[in-house]
Amino acid sequence: MGERLRLAVGVIGNAASVLLYAAPILTFSRVIRKKSTEEFSCVPYIIALLNCLLYTWYGLPVVSHRWENLPLITTNGLGILLEFSFIFIYFWFASDGGKMKVAVSVTTVIIGFCTTAIISALAFHDHHHRKVFVGSVGLVVSVAMYGSPLVVVKQVILTKSVEFMPFYLSFFSFLGSSCWMTYGILSHDLFLAAPNLVGSPLGILQLMLYCKYRKRGIIEEPNKWDTEKNDEKSKHLQLVINDSISGKS
Repeated sequence: MGERLRLAVGVIGNAASVLLYAAPILTFSRVIRKKSTEEFSCVPYIIALLNCLLYTWYGLPVVSHRWENLPLITTNGLGILLEFSFIFIYFWFASDGGKMKVAVSVTTVIIGFCTTAIISALAFHDHHHRKVFVGSVGLVVSVAMYGSPLVVVKQVILTKSVEFMPFYLSFFSFLGSSCWMTYGILSHDLFLAAPNLVGSPLGILQLMLYCKYRKRGIIEEPNKWDTEKNDEKSKHLQLVINDSISGKS
């Protein structure tokens, strides 16, 4: 019964994590449409990429015992593809300075992951110590991932607008962390449960912040057609005024 419950929670966690990793699709459809990254931050996606890389490695038989953590591999493997796609789109539409920051950050992430993977594979010779090492690194990165949307909190509070703090990213972050926390507890795996014990409260905080400022609305750019119409009306009104002045004189 316990094993079936653990598997069921793992499947739910898989679904929640897929939704978390897919949530930025709405954000990046806007980036593509406007051909600009605006005030969006790439930090959450870069940290999420590192998280996916680490936990895919953690779930593989090199670190875990056989295929005991198969749900980790499937969801984080898909996450790697999605995060790479989002980062590429961000890079494509970012300014020159933004491109440089993204390139440096992604390079650092890749080097960090490769270093962790090589050390865990060569320096440790049993699953237990490999899990402790990779899990410890993954724990820190997971906490950073769940808290990364907070990088825009200052902007949200100052502008009293949640335009650049995507709701679905915060919502699925909370949902996914809650599921994986439960999965980790049922699996008696501290390195799966611990980061999500932090991730769930952070997700709640982000949702509370969103609910507080969502009524302020999202700042929309004026419609080009409406602007052109207003310009035409202004020109017409000016002509009428000029004609009236000419007639009186």
